[in-house]
Amino acid sequence: MKKRIKDKDFELYLTEDLLKSKLKDLGEKITHDFQGEDLLVLAVLNGSFMVMADLVRSIDLPLECEFLRISSYTGMESSGEVRTVLGLTSELAGKSVLIVEDIVDTGVSMDFLLKELQNRQPKRLAIATLLFKKEAFRFNYSLDYVGFEIPNKFVVGFGLDFDGLGRNLPDLYQLSLS
Repeated sequence: MKKRIKDKDFELYLTEDLLKSKLKDLGEKITHDFQGEDLLVLAVLNGSFMVMADLVRSIDLPLECEFLRISSYTGMESSGEVRTVLGLTSELAGKSVLIVEDIVDTGVSMDFLLKELQNRQPKRLAIATLLFKKEAFRFNYSLDYVGFEIPNKFVVGFGLDFDGLGRNLPDLYQLSLS
């Protein structure tokens, strides 16, 4: 199945059922790992809103949800420059914080965010991402919960966009080479 967004063709890569099943598995692991802790789940907008919704429904713990918006993308390429657009309102000191991302590729945005959040003295800081582009990753920090390692190809759907479009696609699509 193919989708056209603007002037680009995308082909089906991962189905909604597969994505949701993986998030359920990650939620069960997170439930086990964070037993007895004050958990704040911090979603990085805009892309992670769908990931966050499905993931937190699979975490069987009391938790808080918060949203933060950062951006380093223009079109299909990372600009390499991170801007905090929408700030964090929760106190992090002494809390266990789980950062939820839709995708980690170069790692520039996450590196920026980790440094910013460490300054707020959380008890524990962990990262959950649905997608990880290991080939593009330029840092050495660890990702605690990874749904899928994917090739360094542009993807859209399930919250991820191409110039603001395609976030509403229930499946994940990969840029078509043909």
